[in-house]
Amino acid sequence: MIYRNIFIVLISTFFLSFADVRAQYVDDNIVVAQEGEGIYEILRRNELEPNVHHSPFILINKEKLKGDTLLLPGSTYLLPEKIFTPIPAKAAPERPKSVINPLFGRNYEKIPIIDNRLEGAVYYLVSGHGGPDPGAMGRYGSYMLSEDEYAYDVTLRLARNLISHGATVYMIIQDNTNGIRDESILKLDRTETTISGQALPLNQKDRLQQRVDEVNKLFYKHQGAYQRLIAIHVDSRSQGQNIDVFFYHHDNSESGRKLAQEIHAVFSSKYDRHQPGRDYHGTVSSRSGLYMIRNTLPPIVYIELGNIKNYRDQLRFVISDNRQALANWIELGITNDFKKASDR
Repeated sequence: MIYRNIFIVLISTFFLSFADVRAQYVDDNIVVAQEGEGIYEILRRNELEPNVHHSPFILINKEKLKGDTLLLPGSTYLLPEKIFTPIPAKAAPERPKSVINPLFGRNYEKIPIIDNRLEGAVYYLVSGHGGPDPGAMGRYGSYMLSEDEYAYDVTLRLARNLISHGATVYMIIQDNTNGIRDESILKLDRTETTISGQALPLNQKDRLQQRVDEVNKLFYKHQGAYQRLIAIHVDSRSQGQNIDVFFYHHDNSESGRKLAQEIHAVFSSKYDRHQPGRDYHGTVSSRSGLYMIRNTLPPIVYIELGNIKNYRDQLRFVISDNRQALANWIELGITNDFKKASDR
């Protein structure tokens, strides 16, 4: 008699538990099976994970299932709530804390990854001249300064900044013998190549077309992404002419104009802060006649950093902290543009 009573209690407990389970799903979890729909489909349609909820669905609906697993079109079924343990979300791969790139030189090859605020952005950076063409030249005391070396150093610093915030960056002109340098006088050499290792030709048009081809080839690879091209140069004017950093874009490129204006705005605000009382006279204008602006596919901003023959402008180049400041300010304008483009 005692064993019989225990058996009755166990059986009663089982049916009570099953009834309780069914009762949990009656409220707002009734759905109608559609023609040709199976258990996996009806779960997915209602945003439930089949691997988690398949068995509970069968448990609470087995009286209405054909052959234990088939749904009857037009019949109503109860959906299991998400109280069942879900499959944990696949963790995103952990962002590396730093990356190594020897192009930036021994002291700067380790690049800390600060955040991913530029993730999804693709930048092509082109420093002016190089190889057999040093570009503009200016005398600084007993030394000669060359455009290509200083433009390249600022471009490298900019690239490093952008990479540290998650951007994809292509240095179109590279020099594997010179990374970022902190010396005042940057020695002139002819060791620059393109990103694909091509030597730079002496003929100016051939050299420019070579850069255009490198950029446009990569542009098609990233078609659909946010892509921008930054060309960095140093101007040459009369020795007594002190000029501010100024910016060119294609006259038909709204994206190029907006990027130029964002960088220009940063320079204006930085001058107000660091040189109060000195007006900033840098400008933004279109200049579609320039070969790089006219022939490259990504929106482009062409930057002139100053007059290499003017002593005050030379201080913008020969002091390494100033070269880093130029890169930082350009990067800030670039970041502002990407954020606004992403918000649109």
